Amino acid sequence: MNSRTRVLVVEDEAPMRKFLRTALSTHDFEVYEAETASEAMERITTQPPDIVLLDLGLPDGDGIEITKKLREWSKVPIIVLSARGLESDKVQALDAGADDYVTKPFGVGELLARMRVAMRHRGEAVGEVKQLISAGDVVIDLARREVKARGNDVKLTPIEYRLLVMLVKNAGKVLTHRQLLVEVWGAAYANQTHYLRVYTAQLRRKIEVDAAQPKNLLTESGVGYRFRAPES
Repeated sequence: MNSRTRVLVVEDEAPMRKFLRTALSTHDFEVYEAETASEAMERITTQPPDIVLLDLGLPDGDGIEITKKLREWSKVPIIVLSARGLESDKVQALDAGADDYVTKPFGVGELLARMRVAMRHRGEAVGEVKQLISAGDVVIDLARREVKARGNDVKLTPIEYRLLVMLVKNAGKVLTHRQLLVEVWGAAYANQTHYLRVYTAQLRRKIEVDAAQPKNLLTESGVGYRFRAPES
């Protein structure tokens, strides 16, 4: 890590923010802060950090959701700093895409060491993830979480959005029912194929010219779904 590594501290407790700001600034980090989940996402998209220190309990949301949203388009290192010490909390955060989990209280030396490891693992590729993806008539701005179909804005629910992103990222490939259910809903929903039927129908109504005769979101009978590749 160089002397001007940009650290975003997402923490709603002022004393903790002050502690981290003082400790990190002393070690030549450039520190900026967010107190809420919405502020954090705005900061991340407008002032991309080199690493994020993230509290889980925020006034307007949970750090797990921030992690999931961020992992849709960015590989920036995320270290969770939380008073929650249960193994289940740690597993959930790491499964969502966090690089590490540090339980409060913690020492500055330990935090710095974990930051070095997270940065080293992510390497120099941080920030190089493509923010726009497209297939067929659909374009997704991953940073802004905006979707357009044939140039028109499309409003999606969080589940619809996650499902569409996975399909478009894998355009041209057949994704099985199980793959989609596990990735979008979680392992506990691996056999709930009716969820897919409902949500793909909703997506088609929003992105297809004719939902009854889809040209983009295609069904692979008995297997899963495929999003039409741009060249097909």
